[in-house]
Amino acid sequence: MAERSSRTVRDLRVGNRASVLQRLYFGGPMSRQALGPATGLSSGSVSNVVAELTADGLLEEAGSVESDGGRPRTLLRVAPSSGRLIGVDVGETRVRVEAFDLALTELARTERPLTDSGHDVETVVRHIAEGVAEVVAEAGIEAGAGADAGAGVGGAADVPYGGLIGVGVGVPGIVDGGGGMGGAGGAGGAGGTVVHGQTIGWDAVPLERMLRDAIQLPPDTAYFVDNGARALGQAEMWFGGGRGANDAAIVLIGSGVGACVVTGGVIHGGARGGPAEWGHLTVNVRGRRCRCGARGCLEAYAGAEALLARWQEAGGVLPAGADEETGVSALLAAAHPRDGGVPDPVAAAVLDETAEYLGAGISDLVNLFGPERVLVGGWAGLQLGPYLLPAVRQYTEAYALRYPAARATVDLGQLGPDAVTVGAATLPLADFFTRGGRRATPSRTEAATRGVPDWKVVLEGRGAR
Repeated sequence: MAERSSRTVRDLRVGNRASVLQRLYFGGPMSRQALGPATGLSSGSVSNVVAELTADGLLEEAGSVESDGGRPRTLLRVAPSSGRLIGVDVGETRVRVEAFDLALTELARTERPLTDSGHDVETVVRHIAEGVAEVVAEAGIEAGAGADAGAGVGGAADVPYGGLIGVGVGVPGIVDGGGGMGGAGGAGGAGGTVVHGQTIGWDAVPLERMLRDAIQLPPDTAYFVDNGARALGQAEMWFGGGRGANDAAIVLIGSGVGACVVTGGVIHGGARGGPAEWGHLTVNVRGRRCRCGARGCLEAYAGAEALLARWQEAGGVLPAGADEETGVSALLAAAHPRDGGVPDPVAAAVLDETAEYLGAGISDLVNLFGPERVLVGGWAGLQLGPYLLPAVRQYTEAYALRYPAARATVDLGQLGPDAVTVGAATLPLADFFTRGGRRATPSRTEAATRGVPDWKVVLEGRGAR
């Protein structure tokens, strides 16, 4: 018996809207006539979708092009001012919060250092809440339509023109997605996304719930919490060195190390860890103690914190009061003096050993996943990369199998040291596109926790069809 399709007319409309939005966003301005072949939709469907999206304020005209013997054709694009995004990077030494428009143009930014308190959960949540409030005020963001807003196509509340689409947060550790809006997927329950950050002392931290309680935004605001390496990976795949690749590995090197893997265009390494915890792959049995508590992890040799510790153990001297970034700069200056001086052999040996461990770790990614491209990012990766990359490539080739190594290139990421914040902002943006330009709405579980009857959620959903 033929299997009945479970797709409804509403699903098809949402899918058509998503196709048009994504094609215009990533492919640049395009005419209605060109959208049909590009999306596979009929001219009638294109006209209907464009009319809907224009009425919603999501599309705008972007000039015109000459046609063959006819009138000029109007070009369309996704209107950058039609929505706002917030990206948060919970880094090793600071919390950065940025506000963007839909074109990822920065509208506001703030940073708060993580000093003596380290990654104390309450402190991190307070920094995020204060940062979000600051950028919302500076960027003039209208934060949502409220929980009682009507539902449109796809059964989701409309975003006011130029309003906040969602908040994305990149964090260290394993992310277990919650059962409500946002998150990285999975089943974390009604409390939302939970973070297991062993290296920073977080044990099943209900981060999404804590953010909802602390941040003064409407209760239907969508939060998306994911691993920072995956956020970096999505940014590089969308806008940076990963564009056009089906299979890639994006490596984040900061105080520690992490990675995300892309296979067949699908980004992995988010919920429940995955390759994001590449830094805790064992590269030296009974080796150095890692900050996760195990021995011989890659992070115990390749992260900036471990790199500086190894240099000091070998006799290197850090500048007084130096932070990690200053320390890495001092190490590089010792190994590669710019004034023509004699390189410090100890610093040079530490860097070469680091390149070998990174090459060995990358070779594991190459052997396991066969990426076309390996991109090295993160503030320390970009700082070290120009000096280490030639040796990293040699060691990767030496440790990897010949066939997968021959098709893999190893290069630096293209989006700079702030790319995790941009990547965090793409988390709500990706969801927004998938929903056809509608904002995520509370699940039935979340609605129940706010005292909303199930029948109200169900019947409001039916009214949207």
